Amino acid sequence: MMLLALLKDLLFPPKCVLCGRLLEKEETDLCNTCRVDGPVYPRPGTKKDSIDRWTAVWYYDNTVRRSLLRFKFRGARSYAGAYGRQLAMKLDREALTDFQILTWVPVSGRRLRKRGYDQARLIAEATARELGTQAQRTLEKARDNPPQSGIRGQAHRRANVLGVFRVTDPALVRGKKVLLLDDILTTGATACECARVLLTAGAEEVLFAAVAAAGPNKENR
Repeated sequence: MMLLALLKDLLFPPKCVLCGRLLEKEETDLCNTCRVDGPVYPRPGTKKDSIDRWTAVWYYDNTVRRSLLRFKFRGARSYAGAYGRQLAMKLDREALTDFQILTWVPVSGRRLRKRGYDQARLIAEATARELGTQAQRTLEKARDNPPQSGIRGQAHRRANVLGVFRVTDPALVRGKKVLLLDDILTTGATACECARVLLTAGAEEVLFAAVAAAGPNKENR
């Protein structure tokens, strides 16, 4: 096993998930520059409609944006482990680990077939491993709506996701505190719609966390 790990590092040397620089032996996931100077999301966000508490690891900008685009659209699935470790540390620091169900914002069946993987599920499973729990599927997409990234304005984004999600098993979430994970938070329309559906199904509270969130000057785009 050690020989295989050495061979893997030789053929595919680990790189920083943000800037792509080759990592030194003492570095894990992030180079020291990105770890120190990365666009860290400073504090838990304020309440968003159905979401009681939420947070993000980084601002969705520059190297973080490019990293997530590689992960989401260019097959960089291995980034999920690093994202999960960063999310787990963030959740622990901000005392957002008092949940009973860890789940994710799902993609549609059509998008899953096209992409080959559900990026939010990979993040949720990696985060769950770090926290010593399991990710559980609680939501599914009832229809394949247009991507939120192509829609401007908070009202239009809310309308685009209205009625799109449904709970797979209401008994699973009834009376539970649910932690919902996703890759990116912009206006929060998708996350809030998922939270609303979970609460309607009987969840006690919905927390939310993302790898990255838009800054205040971009969240309404």
